[in-house]
Amino acid sequence: QVQLVESGGGLVQTGGSLRLSCAASGRAFSTNAMGWFRQALGKDRDFVAAITGSGRNTDYADSSKGRFTISRDNAKNTVYLQMNNLKPEDTAVYYCAASQYYLASRSAENYNYWGQGTQVTVSS
Repeated sequence: QVQLVESGGGLVQTGGSLRLSCAASGRAFSTNAMGWFRQALGKDRDFVAAITGSGRNTDYADSSKGRFTISRDNAKNTVYLQMNNLKPEDTAVYYCAASQYYLASRSAENYNYWGQGTQVTVSS
């Protein structure tokens, strides 16, 4: 079992920045790819970014590329999402997820552990 707890969400103005954290506990962390997804009110859950178990490889949704950075500290069992130049359309609940695989994936089906989510609101 893996338990995930997100933090760092909040209210920010357009153009601002936030750093989300996801603390993992349970089984070995460095063998699992990690991902961030988000779900806006009334919409489907969308892929944001993912990182391999080692942290060497990352993948981003087009909407995140150039503004968001995913990273991980396996010594601290924590994955981060640095979000810069935030826009109102980034408003959503952000979820951290742990994959059963080592390689990063954009598909939510490949992630079998999820955090409770943290709200990010970007005001215009």
